[in-house]
Amino acid sequence: MSPHSTLRPARLLLACASLTSSLPVWAQAQATPGSAVQVIGTRAPTALNRMVADVVVIDRDRIRATSADSLEDLLRREGGMQLSRNGGPGQSASVMIRGSAASNTLVLIDGVRIGSATLGQTDLAAISLAQVERIEIMRGPGSSLYGADAIGGVVNIVTRRGDGAAYVSGNLAGGNHRSGEASVAVSGSTEAFDYALGLSGETSDGVSAVLPGDLFGVYNRDDDGFSRYGLSLAGGYSWQKGQRIGLSYSASRLRSQFDSAEYPPPNFAPDASPDFRNRLTTQLTTLQYQGTLSSEWANLLRASYQTDQLQSGANVVSRYDTTRRQLTAQTTWTPSAQHQWVAAVDLLTESIHSSDYQAPERDNTGLIVGYTGRFGAQKLQADLRWDHNSVYQNQTTGKLGWGMDLSESWSVRAVAGTAFRAPTFNDLYFPNFGVTTLQPERSRSVEAGLNYQAAQSSVAATAYYNKVSDLIGYQPDPNQCPPGLNFGCAANTSRALLQGLTLQGLQQWGQFQFTLALDWLNAKDTDTDQTLPRRAANQQTLAVDWNEGPWQLGATALRVSQRPDAGVMLPAYALLNLNARWRFERFWQIEARLQNAFDKDYQPARDYQDVGRQFWLGLRYDGKGL
Repeated sequence: MSPHSTLRPARLLLACASLTSSLPVWAQAQATPGSAVQVIGTRAPTALNRMVADVVVIDRDRIRATSADSLEDLLRREGGMQLSRNGGPGQSASVMIRGSAASNTLVLIDGVRIGSATLGQTDLAAISLAQVERIEIMRGPGSSLYGADAIGGVVNIVTRRGDGAAYVSGNLAGGNHRSGEASVAVSGSTEAFDYALGLSGETSDGVSAVLPGDLFGVYNRDDDGFSRYGLSLAGGYSWQKGQRIGLSYSASRLRSQFDSAEYPPPNFAPDASPDFRNRLTTQLTTLQYQGTLSSEWANLLRASYQTDQLQSGANVVSRYDTTRRQLTAQTTWTPSAQHQWVAAVDLLTESIHSSDYQAPERDNTGLIVGYTGRFGAQKLQADLRWDHNSVYQNQTTGKLGWGMDLSESWSVRAVAGTAFRAPTFNDLYFPNFGVTTLQPERSRSVEAGLNYQAAQSSVAATAYYNKVSDLIGYQPDPNQCPPGLNFGCAANTSRALLQGLTLQGLQQWGQFQFTLALDWLNAKDTDTDQTLPRRAANQQTLAVDWNEGPWQLGATALRVSQRPDAGVMLPAYALLNLNARWRFERFWQIEARLQNAFDKDYQPARDYQDVGRQFWLGLRYDGKGL
C-alpha cells in the first residue's frame, strides 16, 4: 500500500464544534482484590472480588494508553472476544463473544440498550474511544439480567460523570492516509452540581475496503474513508448526600464510504462505480434518579430515548431508523456487607421506520430479581428474569453461579445459565423474506473457572459450553416458507455448539508488565458439523508495557488463526502494534503509535482489507486535579 502523507488533525477541532450545531483493569483488580467496582454483573455497584460471573473492566487509563485504532479493536484484545469488520476503521464492525454471533452481543451505553432493531446489532464503528470513560464486559449469558440478545455476553460503555475539581483533557493527533483525530473534555462538580462535556472527531481517507477480484464484483479502486464525530453532555444535581437526579445526552455521527453495486435496468448488470456511503447517526437521552434511602436501600429510576438512523446507498438510498423508549425502576437491598438483592422492572418500546417496509411497534416488559452473597469462603449469585413481548413468546431466563476461595491465592467458580436472542424487525417483516411467526434463538450454557492471584502475577482460566437452538437464518426452500415467499425466507433453521477455553495472565517484573490472553474456540453448526463463519479456532494477544519516569512504552502482538468465510478459508495473520508516551511537563505529553508495524496484508473478512501500516503522532493535555 502507498499511504498518503498529508496530515489534517487541526481541522477536526472545527468539525467537533460543528456537531453541537496498558494494563487491563481486570488484572489490576486481581492484584488488589476489590479495588475495581462494576455494575454489569449484577445491575448494581459490586466489587469484582464478590463476583461469580466472568466480568472484565477496562478503565480510562487503559483506554488512553492503548494502541488500538478503535473501540472494536480494543475489545477484541480481551479474552473470548473476536472482531467482525468489513474492512478497516470506520467500516461496519461488531464483536463476537465466545463464538456467538454479533447479534448475540448486547451493547449498552450507561446501562441503556442501543443499536439497530432492524439489523439486530450495534455498529461499534459509530462509537469513538474518546467518548468512553470505562468499559464493562460480562462474558457468558446475560439475558437473566438484561433480556434479549445477550447469548454471548454484554458490553456496557460508561461515559464520563463529573466529580471533584475541574478536570480538562484533550488531544490532537495525525497520521498517514490523511488521518486525524481530536478531542476535548471538561468535567467536575461543585457541592451540589456535577457536569461533564466531551467532543471528539476522527477522519481518514483510508483505502479501498474491498480487494480486486472479489466474489460479488463490487470492487471500486477509490479510497473508502470515514469521518466520525461524537458529543456527550451530562449534568446532575444532588440536593443531599445519596440523592441525585441527572440528565445526559450522547450522540455520534459516522459517515463512511464502502464498495457495493447497483443493478440498473435494462440489463440489470452489476455497476460498482457509484460512491456508496453509510450515514449513521445515533442519539441517546437519559433522565435518571438515584436515591439512597438508608444504609440498606438504594433506588434507581431511569427513562431514556434512543434513536439509530441509517441511510445507506449511492444513487438509491435506503433508510432504516430505530426508536427505543425505555423505562427502568430498580431497588437494591443490602442487608449486610455480604449479601445483596436486586429487583427491577424494565419497560421497552421499539419502533422502526424504513424506506423498504413498515412494521408495528413491539413492547416488552421484563421483571428481574437477583441475589449476590458470600458465605465465608464461598460466593453465590443467582438471577431470574421473565420477559413478556407483544410479538414473540414470553421468555424466562436464569443464571446460577457458585465460587469458592480455596486459599489466599486460588479460587474456583462455576456458572450455568440460559439466554435468548429476539428476532429482528427484518427477520419478521422484511418484504419477501420476513416471517412473523419466528421464535427467538435460545441457549443453555455452563462454564467453569480457575483463578490464581499473587503479589506480582495472576492467571484466570475459563472453560465454557454453550448450546444454541432455533438459530434464525435463511431458508432457501420455498416449500418450508409461508405461502407467497417463493424465493426463501427467514426461519429457525439450525443449532450451534460453542465451546472453548480462555486463559488470561499477568506478570510484573520490575518496570515491565506482561499480559497474555489465549483463546481456543470450537464453534460448529451441529446440523452440518461446519465451523461457523468468521470464527477463528484460536486467538492470542500478548502485551508488554514498560514505565520509567516520564516514559511509557508498549507493544501488543495479536495472532488470529484461519477461519471460514463465504466458502473459503481465510489464512491466519499476526499483527504488531507499538505505542510510546513522553510526559514532558506536568499536564502535557507527546504520544506516538504504530499499528500493524510490519504492514501485514490480511483480510478481516473475505475480500475485505484493512489499512495496513499506520503511524500516529499526537499531543495530549491532561489537567487532572486542576
